[in-house]
Amino acid sequence: MHPAYSIIIFTTLSGLGYGLAVILGLGFLDPSALPTKIAYLTALALIGMGLLSSLLHLGNPQRAWRALSQWRSSWLSREGVMAIATFVPLVLSAALCLFADRYDTVLGLISVLGALVTVYSTSMIYASLKTVDSWHTHLTPLCFLLFSLAGGLLLGSLFASFDAQRGLPLQLLALLFLLFALVAKMVWRKRARTLIATSTPESATGLGSIGKVRLLERPHALDNYLTREMGFRVARKHASKLWLIAFVSGAILPIIALLIAMSIGESVVSIALLAIAILLHLLGVFVERWLFFAEAKHAVMNYY
Repeated sequence: MHPAYSIIIFTTLSGLGYGLAVILGLGFLDPSALPTKIAYLTALALIGMGLLSSLLHLGNPQRAWRALSQWRSSWLSREGVMAIATFVPLVLSAALCLFADRYDTVLGLISVLGALVTVYSTSMIYASLKTVDSWHTHLTPLCFLLFSLAGGLLLGSLFASFDAQRGLPLQLLALLFLLFALVAKMVWRKRARTLIATSTPESATGLGSIGKVRLLERPHALDNYLTREMGFRVARKHASKLWLIAFVSGAILPIIALLIAMSIGESVVSIALLAIAILLHLLGVFVERWLFFAEAKHAVMNYY
């Protein structure tokens, strides 16, 4: 499918922001410390930029509010409702931290629940589609959640790097969740590469009992919306290289940087390593999301 950069930026940045919101909501950081105040502003900025980016994908952004009315049946609508609902306790928690040096447990836990449900809702927009076999699996929301939490823990480790008592546990958790995310995505990709499509030209036309169905003539002489949006192709050799970049940059190099930073301890070098790890992770997730869309095969393309 066509990899829209607005959606890729949205899922990457908002996932990172909600991951950091979970860390803040669980009270891992000292509310009286300046880095924690910056962390709250960073989480809000990442979520805000992600949501604004998602509006660019809409044909009529001024009518985006209408999408919120279908929350009973649409995961897209549920995601929008949860994003707004989560923003309220997160902003209140940020205000308490900024102006009162306080952490409120109730607001924090509500923010954590809201952030996790929002990321899950985002992933279910794709996992609920039976027309895209590679997406339609429980591994899709698992990968979204693990990458979100791994990124949030990396950011939390950076903001807690001046406090050894808080920084080291976050670094250990970041290491663990990066490993979980790497394994989950490798399993997801192996499934995507080996699965047998449930929809084929034979099943789509009902002519499978006669023999193999082949296309004699395209339904349209020119490209249309379906061929542009659903018929994106990426060469296998390029995809393999990009997957290598995604795995190495998104998980392996950040893990190495984390291990070195943990061995060094509190220093400017360890802080720099954590910052580099976050940038590498962000790049890896961006490439992973691009491939998530670019390699997806929609059942409608059986007719093309």
